[in-house]
Amino acid sequence: MGYPRKLTRRFRAFDNFAISFTIINIISGIFSSFGFGMNAGGPAVLVFGWIGVSVMVLFIGASMAEIASAYPTSGALYFSAGKLAKTHKGAWSWYTGWLNFVGQVGGTAATGYAAATFIQAFIAMQWPSYEVTGQRTVLITAAILLLQGLANTYTVQLVAVLNRISVWWLIIGLVVIVTALTVMPSEHQSASFVTHFANNTGFESAIYGGMLGLLVTSWTFTGFDGSFHMSEETVQATVNAPRGIMRAIGYSAITGLILMLALVYSIRDYRAEAAADAPPVQILIDALGMGTAKLLLLIVIGAMLFCGLANMTSNTRQIFAFSRDGAMPGSRWWHSVSSRTRTPVKAVWLAAACSLVLVIPGWWDATAFTAIVSVNVVGLFLAYAVPIYLRLRLNDFEPGPWHLGRWGKPIGALAVTWILVSNVLFMLPHAWPITPTTFNYAPVALAVVLIIATVWWFATARRRFQGPVSYGRPDEVAAMDLI
Repeated sequence: MGYPRKLTRRFRAFDNFAISFTIINIISGIFSSFGFGMNAGGPAVLVFGWIGVSVMVLFIGASMAEIASAYPTSGALYFSAGKLAKTHKGAWSWYTGWLNFVGQVGGTAATGYAAATFIQAFIAMQWPSYEVTGQRTVLITAAILLLQGLANTYTVQLVAVLNRISVWWLIIGLVVIVTALTVMPSEHQSASFVTHFANNTGFESAIYGGMLGLLVTSWTFTGFDGSFHMSEETVQATVNAPRGIMRAIGYSAITGLILMLALVYSIRDYRAEAAADAPPVQILIDALGMGTAKLLLLIVIGAMLFCGLANMTSNTRQIFAFSRDGAMPGSRWWHSVSSRTRTPVKAVWLAAACSLVLVIPGWWDATAFTAIVSVNVVGLFLAYAVPIYLRLRLNDFEPGPWHLGRWGKPIGALAVTWILVSNVLFMLPHAWPITPTTFNYAPVALAVVLIIATVWWFATARRRFQGPVSYGRPDEVAAMDLI
């Protein structure tokens, strides 16, 4: 790919799969957004929407996997955009890189913030006198980011081990939660309850309310580009990175549907639980009792912490690669690698610091989490769309060992179409009436990112950034390898 090797290849096939599976994290994603789905479509959209959107995400993942096989680098999306563009390679690469960067930072911040929220919910359940505040949420998030930064500072082997543990935490945790919800409640909803539809969004249109509920699945299925970003640290990356993407999405789709059904059929008092501060937690309390609910909540919190750790790892590799090509302020700092740990330590702490900046508004305003999630999802999915779109424009695309053959373009077209549709949904109002609390900040976040990137591009970047940098011929680059 034209770069000297600085990062160690110690990620095996399972490790590469584990990072995307952990970032998608069906326990974290479903528990964070289930309440929104109860009010935007109800069980019908939560279950059947999960199935439909999972298929569309598989198309996105397959298109990304094909590109990952052809361009297995830490730069991932922005690198492949620069290589696939026919003209204006620097501009395509620039915008993709910054959308990916902002989306990755938003993901790290959102998972840390969600974990802090659920930690406070657990503390309040254990000690009812405890007062949940925005200030405490921010402080707990800062502590989480600090711990995740420390874990990423040490060797890639430690991160790989933690990601392996996270996979088993998710699988065993899923089995425990689903088994408890299946066996312990004295009664469940009838089989037909899966078709129950609810629209508590405030909008009169049931179709619009139901379409908003599709976002529950989209919120969950973010971050599978993590396998792509870890390519330079994965053995046989041209095959293992695309397989990691596809396996992570496929296994998450199946296990997520099982968890979704378990929660849906355990609902007792729909109206009260949908209106609760944390609807899935209230479902656990009503169905299983306070003691068991607290135990299961610890599993959820653990899943969120693992999710944040994997998010930060992926985020760090994107910063490392983007800086390697001189696209970030202080690039020579952020792409340096520790001679002792062989990890991009400075990039780790930049990722942690930027994530904390996104979280700080939560000190004053409880709507911060919605804004952070908007930054995460809109930024990432637009970054996913660009290289797939550019690949569709090519008739001479050279695939890697893992490819879709003649299905590459049809699947890519479906992937780009769904990304555009889902992003429009993310930027439309999600509740009525519109107030500062219910306002959808996604369009504002996207506009700010694009305005800054555009001003910066025309002011200075277009003269110095031409896309991915080549350090020389393969033999010359091989001589530069530090490992």
